[in-house]
Amino acid sequence: MFICPVCGNLLQKEEKAYICPKGHNYDLAREGYVYLLPPNKKHSKDPGDNKQMVAARRAFLETGLYQPFSDELDRLALECLGKNGSPVVLDAGCGEGYYTGRLAQALGERARVFGFDISKCAVRAAAKRYREIAFAVGSSFGIPFADAAADLVVNVFAPIVPEELARVVKPGGHFILAVPGERHLYGLKEILYEHPYENPYKETEYPGFTFLQRTAVAREITITDPQTMLNLFAMTPYYWKTGVEGGENLRQTQRLETHIEFHFLVYQRNLT
Repeated sequence: MFICPVCGNLLQKEEKAYICPKGHNYDLAREGYVYLLPPNKKHSKDPGDNKQMVAARRAFLETGLYQPFSDELDRLALECLGKNGSPVVLDAGCGEGYYTGRLAQALGERARVFGFDISKCAVRAAAKRYREIAFAVGSSFGIPFADAAADLVVNVFAPIVPEELARVVKPGGHFILAVPGERHLYGLKEILYEHPYENPYKETEYPGFTFLQRTAVAREITITDPQTMLNLFAMTPYYWKTGVEGGENLRQTQRLETHIEFHFLVYQRNLT
């Protein structure tokens, strides 16, 4: 289902590479992923999460504190796919593969699951752990996936390009978007910032899609392990925009109590 980022032709997977009909060749990395990010889609030398952030995210997600979100994503995916006997599922912005891997497990052998992310570090970690899933390094601004090929696309806190999204989801297929609730991680913000803020609530429409439903999953969590607190911080956007004082406040914190909340928005691709 992956396509050549140069000419757009469908790639054929060989033993050690993906090859397109025009002869463009993309080697498979030792871990099993393929690099499909052209230079003109990169905004830096190594875009996306770095090795430290990927490790922090994996360590935090393995605590199980976000598993209720993954469970709801799996439930919605099963609902969307219904009795589809051989669905194609794409995780757009898959990160280190936590949600992708659990989704593949929930869907079972009937599904072909793919994932891509702009971070090479994240994709390497995902491919190394989830060998049964096809992963690629790629950009949401030029998704390396065939037209109308996906029965379902999922997106957990990753960038969205509506035109690309509409291109890869087949008519009648679905799109599940996860966004933070208004008070998601508010307790963390109270430690980091003098004036903590709520996330905006948005009703978002996308051209070519019909909005079906919104579901919310919320919990109150308590973290007392200092490293887990720092891992949570490192996997959020706040890591990049928090001043020295805020970071030091977190390092001095012995107990973090916070609300966590994901909203899942489900859309269906229009038939025409």
